[in-house]
Amino acid sequence: MSDACCNHDEPEDEGETSEKYAEKPGFWRSTEIRAALVAGVLLLAAWITSVAGAGDWVTLPLEVAALLVAGWTFVPSALRRLLKGKIGVGTLMTIAALGAVALGQVMEAATLAFLYAISEGLEEYSLAKTRHGLRALLDLVPKEATVLRAGQEVTVDPRTLAIGDRLILRPGERLATDGTVLTGRTALDTSALTGESVPVEAGPGTAVFAGSINGTGALEIEVTSTSESNSLARIVHIVETEQSRKGSSQRLADSIARWLVPGILIVAALIAGYGLVVGEPALWFERALVVLVAASPCALAISVPVTVVASVGAASRIGVLIKGGAAVESLGRIRTIALDKTGTLTRNQPAVVDVVSVEGSTNDHVLAVAAGLESRSEHPLAKAILAANPTPPPAVDVETVPGAGVRGVVAGTTARLGRPGWIEPQALTADVTRMQEAGATAVLVEESGQLIGAIAVRDELRPEAASVIRELTRHGYETVMLTGDNEITAASLGREAGITEVHAGLRPEDKATIIRVLQTRQRTAMVGDGVNDAPALATADVGIAMGAMGTDVAIETADVALMGEDLNHLPQMMLHARRTRAIMLQNVGMSLALIAVLIPLALFGVLGLAAVVLIHELFEVVVIGNGIRAGRAKALPTGTATPSSLSNAPVSA
Repeated sequence: MSDACCNHDEPEDEGETSEKYAEKPGFWRSTEIRAALVAGVLLLAAWITSVAGAGDWVTLPLEVAALLVAGWTFVPSALRRLLKGKIGVGTLMTIAALGAVALGQVMEAATLAFLYAISEGLEEYSLAKTRHGLRALLDLVPKEATVLRAGQEVTVDPRTLAIGDRLILRPGERLATDGTVLTGRTALDTSALTGESVPVEAGPGTAVFAGSINGTGALEIEVTSTSESNSLARIVHIVETEQSRKGSSQRLADSIARWLVPGILIVAALIAGYGLVVGEPALWFERALVVLVAASPCALAISVPVTVVASVGAASRIGVLIKGGAAVESLGRIRTIALDKTGTLTRNQPAVVDVVSVEGSTNDHVLAVAAGLESRSEHPLAKAILAANPTPPPAVDVETVPGAGVRGVVAGTTARLGRPGWIEPQALTADVTRMQEAGATAVLVEESGQLIGAIAVRDELRPEAASVIRELTRHGYETVMLTGDNEITAASLGREAGITEVHAGLRPEDKATIIRVLQTRQRTAMVGDGVNDAPALATADVGIAMGAMGTDVAIETADVALMGEDLNHLPQMMLHARRTRAIMLQNVGMSLALIAVLIPLALFGVLGLAAVVLIHELFEVVVIGNGIRAGRAKALPTGTATPSSLSNAPVSA
């Protein structure tokens, strides 16, 4: 938070912060709120005794007590900051309170301290409440876990789990930490982590994450991370750390507050000096104090941090990890979204979708020869072809020809499989063209030097891809597809998804170059898998990692991570960020407008000290409340189109 804003001491370290927000925040747990309550009671008693006609010997001690109780919440820390050379709103309020006392206006000074203590308490409460929304993720970890030790099932505290331990996860139980399934099959509910409502199938070899709820099957799981380093703990740590990164609106608020505070002190001194010149020192000294309070930028300085914390916490609850204020605001300014094809627009699960054979051969024989070669190769399409023929004939002397295909001996006969060009399509030219125009990758199969057939392998679009692109387009975003595939396949998938601008045949560095070109037109985000798309993610104004749950590289390098595999969260996140930025700008604009109105009213004596303080602090409540609105974000059911009601604000350049 800005030095210009509040009177708090230096921020706590990470451990203190975690402890501070470990429990659910309560309104009356705020020290400032409790002190304000006591001061309010004392002020009320002073007012009642004054109305009843009691003398100063009764009312004055009550007013002084109220001033001391409320002032205790900000005067000591304001003085400590002043000793460090930091002038903040607490400094202004301290000077104003002391000046009012010097003028004999103890009631006004106590009222100022009382209202300021309330505003400080509200700020502390709002920040604690929104931060708690993020740290509540840690509550997804169960209190107990069952492990196998010496052949016996033992119940332990999840904090004692070590890498290599074997967890037993029964139906309906929640997973205590990250791990890999050893035995058993089930469906896991990961909605609290990724925002996806459809259960995820899990079996031997599947990576599973802390907080997931088991379905109907029992699992034995090998622990792969401790409670301090699992997915949930890592998410909370990263977001809390990255919240210190400030967006330009927050930096704007800070910079305004930094010059405004000393500037107002100078103006107040000039006003008081003018009173000495004209011979009315008391009148103009009082007005100087009122101007000093009227120009207080506390609402301005807290307006953006409260909004950022609320927005980031809300995003984490719908499966989106946003790393601080800079990323939130940058997202709100994006106009172009570039998407990688494989694993982002598609499922990254290639499958055989078509097989054709020449006269004298059969589709089954073509698949068998291809599977025999792929069973001994590392070819990218091997998994898809073997899934279509899981019992291939024996193959020997198989070697991969980089950029072309594979060759070897299948069932005693030489064979080749590869791309058109390395193997000529001959009579299957029309079929190969048809396959590519349908968005598939075509490979040709040759036996004994003769072409026997072609196989089409396609990585299908995610079922929600087309609706997501329509939703983004409807809200004014331009979408671009970047892929290393050939132009025919890429263009076909682009048409199916509804993307008109497609860049194909790209290497990782080429994608970064395309991003730079897009940035010359308007602000651009890149959505990719966070590994081979790293150059483009780093180049874009905002890098968004897709399906990053548990992926260290994606979480650490991207500005934003969609923790699940549901692409529907992309438009929801974009609209949430746009709405957040609109709220930031509203708060900054309203705070500056208030100062602009109050200063002349205070200077010409229209408003007194108590009235200015009341208006200022009530408005601060309004700003905090408006900022907290950014904390409203609900997860969507999988496959549901993002409602336009999430944002009616225009996209800002």
